[in-house]
Amino acid sequence: MLSDSLLSIANLLLPEVLVSYFDLKKHEIKGEELHFYFTEQNKAPDGHDSTKLHSKGFFPEATVQDFPIRGKNVFLHIIRRR
Repeated sequence: MLSDSLLSIANLLLPEVLVSYFDLKKHEIKGEELHFYFTEQNKAPDGHDSTKLHSKGFFPEATVQDFPIRGKNVFLHIIRRR
C-alpha cells in the first residue's frame, strides 16, 4: 500500500473510479513519462455481498494514456479481475 500523501495526490489527479475501485500498487517516472500501476480490488459488486464468488484470475494488463501532468505523458497500467 502506498503512503497516505501519495493517495491524496492521486485522488486529485486521477479519475475517481480508479481511486475508488482499484489499488495503486506503484508509480514510476521514466524520463518524460509517468506510469501508474493499478490492480482491481477484491470486492463483490453491489447486491452480491451475500453470494459466494470465486476469483477466476486477472485479464491481461491494459495500458491507457491519460492527459499529461506538468508536461509529462501519463500512462495508466490497469489489471482487472475476471
